[in-house]
Amino acid sequence: MENLFGQSTIQIETNHSTLCLSTNQTGQLVSTYFGKKLRDPKEYPIIQTLDKFKPGNDDLYNQRLAYATSGTTNLLEPALAVTHQDGNNSVELHYKRHEVKQLDNNQTLTTIWLNDPRYALSVKLYYKAFKNEDVIEQWAEILNNEAGSVTLQKFASACMTFNGNKFFLKSHHGGWGQEMQSNEQQLGPGIYTIDSKLGTRNNLLHSSSFMLSLDQEATETSGEVIAASLAWSGNFKIDFETFDEYYLRITAGINPFASAYNLAPGKSFITPPFVFSYSDQGKGQVSRNLHNWARRYQIRNGLGKRLTLLNNWETTYFDFDEPKLKSLLSDTKKLGVDLFLLDDGWFGNKYPRNGANTALGDWQANRQKLPHDIAGLVREAAGQQIKFGIWLEPEMVSPKSALYENHPDWVVRQPNLPEYYMRNQLVLDLSNPEVQDFIVRTVDSLFEQAPNLAFIKWDCNSLIYNAHSATLANQNHFYIDYTKGLYAILERIRSKYPDVPMMLCAGGGSRVDYGALKYFTEFWPSDNTNPYDRIFMQWEYSNYFPAIAVDNHVTDMGKQSIKFKTDVAFMGKLGFDIKVEELNSNELSFVQHAVKRYDSLKELIWKGDLYRLQDPYQHKVASLSYLSAQKDIALVLNYYIPNTYTTTIAKPIKMQGLDPKKKYKIEEINLATGEQSPIDSSTLYSGDFLLTVGFNPLVSAKRSSVLLLLRAEQ
Repeated sequence: MENLFGQSTIQIETNHSTLCLSTNQTGQLVSTYFGKKLRDPKEYPIIQTLDKFKPGNDDLYNQRLAYATSGTTNLLEPALAVTHQDGNNSVELHYKRHEVKQLDNNQTLTTIWLNDPRYALSVKLYYKAFKNEDVIEQWAEILNNEAGSVTLQKFASACMTFNGNKFFLKSHHGGWGQEMQSNEQQLGPGIYTIDSKLGTRNNLLHSSSFMLSLDQEATETSGEVIAASLAWSGNFKIDFETFDEYYLRITAGINPFASAYNLAPGKSFITPPFVFSYSDQGKGQVSRNLHNWARRYQIRNGLGKRLTLLNNWETTYFDFDEPKLKSLLSDTKKLGVDLFLLDDGWFGNKYPRNGANTALGDWQANRQKLPHDIAGLVREAAGQQIKFGIWLEPEMVSPKSALYENHPDWVVRQPNLPEYYMRNQLVLDLSNPEVQDFIVRTVDSLFEQAPNLAFIKWDCNSLIYNAHSATLANQNHFYIDYTKGLYAILERIRSKYPDVPMMLCAGGGSRVDYGALKYFTEFWPSDNTNPYDRIFMQWEYSNYFPAIAVDNHVTDMGKQSIKFKTDVAFMGKLGFDIKVEELNSNELSFVQHAVKRYDSLKELIWKGDLYRLQDPYQHKVASLSYLSAQKDIALVLNYYIPNTYTTTIAKPIKMQGLDPKKKYKIEEINLATGEQSPIDSSTLYSGDFLLTVGFNPLVSAKRSSVLLLLRAEQ
């Protein structure tokens, strides 16, 4: 299609949104529109006539480049910066051609070729549109056809321009035990940057996911908003640069910090995908878009099953033996969950893993603790008709380990600096193929011993300090090749064990991104399992990640009741890390019934549409619901937020998503043992009433969590 100025126009469309690109008078590709899909596609070219950055004013118009470069008339942050073999730092990309390929009835891949007319350097921009999910993935491939090597100084995945009167960024920061702290602010003049230089645990300080509201702060149900996430497990950088009062450029990709990448002749460099979605109906809808996309296309086995479990970590820490573990297997059966997960401390013989300062890398079962090896525990679990899983931290090594003594060259460390330990450990060099082989052999050996091993918790507790590889010729490649090495390992493991559930853990939720979740069925949000704190964390994760991927465990942390803790864990995938033998009879009875109830509702929680009804920041009751696709059943979770003491909250909570024409009965579930509900489950309410007026779950300090099940009458 051509625009009004005789130039090419490219439209990348989903059911409800369109990204429009066009060439300018000099043949460069510019971004002209991203927003609500127009009914008449012939009207997209008219947008350029309304924009002050239009052909004829190219100095300004070039600031809307679809993949901005350095050393040209672009004066904003570039997506691509290159040093050519002759030392020139300039790149100017011109549109050459594009093709649109229909991958299936839902996915379309648009590929755009851009060439530098002076150098044999080209870029392919890829846009994969998921029609029904209203999600687009964007990435770039940089190809060097010059006679010599070039150096990539910057190589972003995406470069997008938005127009509006105001821009509001919702981003997330944190630390260990404080993941996903939310901050929403209006972007002012200049550049605001979210980045990571940590090497591993890339999301420890900042999340690589964000929301952007246009013109005004979007609510859950109204406003224009973009939700986005970079699918990369290493260092990242996302720049938000406002310019000329009404415009914002977002440049997102791998962080070029200490990573100038040498690209040999005939080679290409592919950036990770930048995933984004648009909605004009608020944050709730754009979250549901990402959830639907993630379940169907990105998270490992995203539409499959998950296992409820009992973990031993907070019960035993490192202090256990085979008889104690057999007792915990019996507790697993008693609770009614699917799997027992053996955490840290099961390995090491020369240096037994009796604390956090030894044995990482020596992945053989400790003979004193486990005389019958892991295989014996797997057999014992099978005899009790439960599954067995195990904890690994394969990217790490203890200085006090046989692995470290035998392979000091496998460790990430500077040769002329003292070693620096985080949690008494060092990071293995995953850019080294020998290390990759070792980690794959480690996983293979576990399955050779115990073919019925049913779950792996993959941990990563250290950051990369003193970054240096003993084997890489170019140290600028280290951070990128480390992450590529991690993915290479996971690809090999998944090719052999495609269906084994794996939990992504990194000292809590420090590596939660869609690059890693391609290989993992779920992630651990935080080592902070206090249920009050978890309400806020799980709320924020739900902006980008579906409930099926979020591991929520009931633990002994916090002084709340076992009912409150369990009800909070119903927000995602249920698990336990408790001392079952210390539960009184009423608590045990409650948990057993709650597990059965969860089993009956897990498909709804994992795959239903999420509606965040009332946030925990501005209300005394946080409320959210999971609604079936047929709108005939909903689970509404309500939690008392104790800012001030309140006897009973009198205000009804308005539902969302229900069919206004249907009639619903409301039943309170997960009642504490012996508790009677004050809610009349025989009354019928129209969907219209619940959407317009709402329903009061009667939450109070004494009724601190209330779970409601809504069923439509047939």
